[in-house]
Amino acid sequence: MQRIEGGICAVPGVRASGVRKGKYGLALIAASGSAAGMFTTNKVRAAPLEVTAQSLANSGHLDGVIANSGCANAYTGIRGMEDARAMAGLLAGFLGTDEKKIATASTGVIGRYMDMPLITRLFEEAKAMLRSDASASQDAERAIMTTDTRVKEIAVEHRGVRVAGIVKGAGMIEPNMATMLCFLYTDADFPSSTLHDCLADAVQDSFNMLTVDGDTSTNDTVLITATGRTRAQVEDFREALRYVCIELARMMARDGEGASKYFETSVTGAVSVLDARLAAKAVANSSLVKTAVYGADPNWGRIICAVGYSGARMDPEKVTLGLEGRGLRISLVERGQIVDGVLSSAKEIMSGDTITINVDLGLGSGEARAFGCDLTHEYVNVNANYTT
Repeated sequence: MQRIEGGICAVPGVRASGVRKGKYGLALIAASGSAAGMFTTNKVRAAPLEVTAQSLANSGHLDGVIANSGCANAYTGIRGMEDARAMAGLLAGFLGTDEKKIATASTGVIGRYMDMPLITRLFEEAKAMLRSDASASQDAERAIMTTDTRVKEIAVEHRGVRVAGIVKGAGMIEPNMATMLCFLYTDADFPSSTLHDCLADAVQDSFNMLTVDGDTSTNDTVLITATGRTRAQVEDFREALRYVCIELARMMARDGEGASKYFETSVTGAVSVLDARLAAKAVANSSLVKTAVYGADPNWGRIICAVGYSGARMDPEKVTLGLEGRGLRISLVERGQIVDGVLSSAKEIMSGDTITINVDLGLGSGEARAFGCDLTHEYVNVNANYTT
């Protein structure tokens, strides 16, 4: 897997741009080809998500994406649907295509109506800047950032096929998608059905294993478009797409709202992959584990506790638990037996900014990995003042 420069514009056939005015931004991406998407599991689904999901179901093709930050256009009824279609119409008119081949996406405050005059003004600026250089990918990413603090993009080339993506997301992030807008591109030539199958596999091991705060958003959208410039083997593409999605998930966890530390939970030895996922998610999503990570408190009992209530099958006498980081790797529990004399080393590991929690359930061959961050005072500050 070779990482390359350029973000989504490293994929032939992709142009992008983005503009901001204060906390409001607008991103445009122009790329034609077969497409697929996955969306939030929340029963409250934002208007742009509904419009995009309907369009993809009808055609399996996209010619572009228009996405805004500052307003989620969620829980906005008929007016919200009209505004989402109007956004699609802006880009469709410029590109000379049907608005049903334009995806729309929004992020920001729920329960607020779109400022369409502002969106129109931002669109007029952005459309004149569509281009295919590396800075265009970053402009598009910055335009959709809300509480994000850094650009999150990646591009790879693997056995002749390119896959790239940008993502925004820092809060309201919980396994089974996250408050995220993710736009993925490839130069491979695959139909929508193949793209969807590969995307579902990739999301299962990446965005569905990501957590910051346990809240599932109304706007989660992951889209992939294939420009069809390259013939590729589906397994090569699947491998590259999975890599890209996992790396983007890691970037989101590192940039979690108020986060000071990043940690992964690796679970092995589970009866099944499903059990491994349950256990890994429970640990990564535990507020008690997350605050212990923040305080560098080697209170490992919280980890065992989370595994115990996760729903995964376990035998406490067969569990092995350890920590890894700062060049150290230690065991805290081995096959159900507490290891003495390692708490000072555990504290040193937890004082670092990157930590791996290793849990071996000792029951089978199922394994999974979850991505998370600590829970800090700054997280409360960010969300206590989100609209004010």
